[in-house]
Amino acid sequence: MKMIVGLGNPGGEYAQTRHNIGFMVVDGLAKDLGVSLDKNQHKAKVGQGYVGREKVILVKPQTYMNLSGQAVVALMNWYKLTPEDLLVISDDMDLPTGHLRIRKNGSAGGQKGLKNIIDLLGTQEFSRMRLGIGRPEHNSVDHVLGKITTDEAELLAPALTAAVEAAKVWVLEGTAVAMNRFNTKKEKQSKRQAAEKAEVAVDQPVEE
Repeated sequence: MKMIVGLGNPGGEYAQTRHNIGFMVVDGLAKDLGVSLDKNQHKAKVGQGYVGREKVILVKPQTYMNLSGQAVVALMNWYKLTPEDLLVISDDMDLPTGHLRIRKNGSAGGQKGLKNIIDLLGTQEFSRMRLGIGRPEHNSVDHVLGKITTDEAELLAPALTAAVEAAKVWVLEGTAVAMNRFNTKKEKQSKRQAAEKAEVAVDQPVEE
């Protein structure tokens, strides 16, 4: 059994905000699997389904972001799950909008929902998937709680689709396979861009 948690804030005023990317992915996954998140359990909306033959618990904590760990830890204890069975999906300001990053473990990186889960779970050793929302020049609070713009929605649409597929791969094949298949290849892009710049530089006439 696996548990996939999408982080966000409950309530209509927070719908379609950048901070609710985790909710969006879990909603997309639930639709894909034909699962209804209609059960209220341990301060969360919960649904159950299958990816292949693996049972999956889908979770949207209703505690507000900063207290997400309360629902996550209570549900893990209820279903007798270990940190290896957990995937947490959240937004990330340190990634460009639409970029996807899966990791096997690590710090919260400033994401308060992740931080609360780490604090209450007592370990960083669980998988997480982050979707980039970009970092503003000013007022990060307004940014994360702000509505996704039309331009951002165009960038996020393929990322949300990829995130749903990545979550299913994580269930069936593990974190390493999901990372290799779905992480945005930032380094490779940078190397390619550097190579292109080098080619341009070679073609430039030499001043004497």
